[in-house]
Amino acid sequence: MTARLPEFCGLVALVGRPNVGKSTLLNILLGQKISITSRKPQTTRHRITGIDTRDQYQAIFVDTPGIHQTQTNAMNRYMNRAATSTIADVDVTVFVVDRLSWNEEDELVVQGLMVAKSPVILVLNKIDRLTDKSRLLPHIQSLASVFDWAEVLPLSAKTGYQLDQLREAIYQRLPKQSHLYDADQITDRSERFMAAELIREKMMRQCGDELPYQVAVEIESFNHQGHVIHISALIWVEREGQKKIIIGRAGEQIKKIGTDARKDIETMTEKKVMLKLWVKVKSSWSDDERMLKSLGFDE
Repeated sequence: MTARLPEFCGLVALVGRPNVGKSTLLNILLGQKISITSRKPQTTRHRITGIDTRDQYQAIFVDTPGIHQTQTNAMNRYMNRAATSTIADVDVTVFVVDRLSWNEEDELVVQGLMVAKSPVILVLNKIDRLTDKSRLLPHIQSLASVFDWAEVLPLSAKTGYQLDQLREAIYQRLPKQSHLYDADQITDRSERFMAAELIREKMMRQCGDELPYQVAVEIESFNHQGHVIHISALIWVEREGQKKIIIGRAGEQIKKIGTDARKDIETMTEKKVMLKLWVKVKSSWSDDERMLKSLGFDE
């Protein structure tokens, strides 16, 4: 009889300031998109859980919103709280920074890391964009005094450079315990939640800098009818001008948002999707605590 190998399982936080590639890194590690991405900072608003199971190892990744200090409304307070509270509860923390860039928001993350009881791996992402590699080692040496890093890894989520080394560094630090999820499960988020996120991603990609952060998606209905899923979604904005941007001339913009989102939702669910979108205006919703809770923002 073959002896069963011991299992290792733990929570892994992905933290960092906005737009350093945390969500892209998570999607690449999992081999499937569960966290939306765009060029716009602060794309991630909620803690997204991704589950990576390989042989006896199970890493439960938590992709947190980017920690920042430039916005002070209720939505951003929720997002900062979600990110910093995660750090205290995990087995491994992966702090992602952008190549040789280091600023006040990175320092803010380091302050949050002071509560971490777990090892912290520093990842210098987007290394494929670094033209002068001779600057890398001095930068790593300068960061050695900032925090007691368990490991420092330059990598590229885009090209996969050093990705296996990161995975191994995480696996080595997972506690010995039984897996918490089935081997084929890659997220604990519902299809309903993921549908809202995919719609929001398409808006951010289509509208670009024209669209501010005060945009949210609420799924009004998500019904399975045979092999078809019928979804009705509300897009919340704060001003009439934002509504016009999303709808576009003769409704072309919202039509494209809906088409692109529907295709991704069909890929995710492996079913045909009928998607209906509406845009509504509610002034200052991003500073309304009651509405934020109704939209699923964590306390």
